[in-house]
Amino acid sequence: MADSRDQPLVLGIETSCDETGVGIVRGTTLLADAIASSVDEHARYGGVVPEVASRAHLEAMVPTIERALKEAGVSAKDLDGIAVTAGPGLAGALLVGVSAAKAYAYALGKPLYGVNHLASHICVDQLEHGALPEPTMALLVSGGHSSLLLSTDITSDVRPLGATIDDAAGEAFDKIARVLNLGFPGGPVIDRYAKEGDPNAITFPRGLTGPRDAAYDFSFSGLKTSVARWIEAKRAAGEEVPVRDVSASFQEAVVDVLTRKAVRACKDEGVDHLMIGGGVAANTRLRALAQERCEAAGIRLRVPRPKLCTDNGAMVAALGAEMVARNRSASDWDLSADSSLPVTEPHVPGHSHTHAHDHVHEVSKENLYS
Repeated sequence: MADSRDQPLVLGIETSCDETGVGIVRGTTLLADAIASSVDEHARYGGVVPEVASRAHLEAMVPTIERALKEAGVSAKDLDGIAVTAGPGLAGALLVGVSAAKAYAYALGKPLYGVNHLASHICVDQLEHGALPEPTMALLVSGGHSSLLLSTDITSDVRPLGATIDDAAGEAFDKIARVLNLGFPGGPVIDRYAKEGDPNAITFPRGLTGPRDAAYDFSFSGLKTSVARWIEAKRAAGEEVPVRDVSASFQEAVVDVLTRKAVRACKDEGVDHLMIGGGVAANTRLRALAQERCEAAGIRLRVPRPKLCTDNGAMVAALGAEMVARNRSASDWDLSADSSLPVTEPHVPGHSHTHAHDHVHEVSKENLYS
């Protein structure tokens, strides 16, 4: 087995939403995963405020990078590259991360890799379960997206099979939690209440599951409206809302559709591995039902531990390390944030498709970082 010190040492920066994440990996080994969250600052607004998030990233960036380097026990000059989420995400938040990554890469004379947020969510599983099988089917579920993706090469070939056409699963959790007065973010609190409720108490609709509906697309808007109306009707009648049963029944409707479509995609594409990632992958019922259905279908399920499912810098570093290992071309210095970067672009390569490290020669190899 190769000496682990021969594997790429990469620092990753993630600022697509409200988490300032900085991770450091060596190959597929996680050395540091530092996070500064601004979720409490958004809670009083009931959702993420882009301007608040951007300012929080700005304040947290340098301390979080320094904390990650210390945690990993490495020096910045030892890094083989700097990876950063270039998109998709909130434009202002992404710009803070991209600007910081450029500054560090330039000062250190290291290659810069602008990578895709969604592809990073898939790649993070390598830190937990080893190299990704090729192909891998990935179900990504979070506040901003619900997607079914087929990856044959995480650095260059990720194909979208289906996506949410309205509210993502995480958004639906947040909105129902708000209607139930449970606070923000909604995912963890609904998961908690659902454990004490009956998932079969109320039959809520399963969106896009009819024979003529798009096989792999998701829709949670109708479900959200149905649950909200059910709650309003109870309140209008002066009755108490059974929060636990509503939480359990709503959650069951979401995870039923997610797992059913993911298993169907695996069967249709002849893929025997399913990876689930994104913030909602931390949901305990989603994990349990996915496990049950994958076992019944002979599919191997891979789900990273909850801390690696939510947004973090480790996932960005993992994809960056894969870029270095596979000798993908580094990004140019004019790399910009792209709030709608398509998942078909796992990374933003430089204009000249030369050796991955060529652009480093534009700057001094000396360590300008102190």
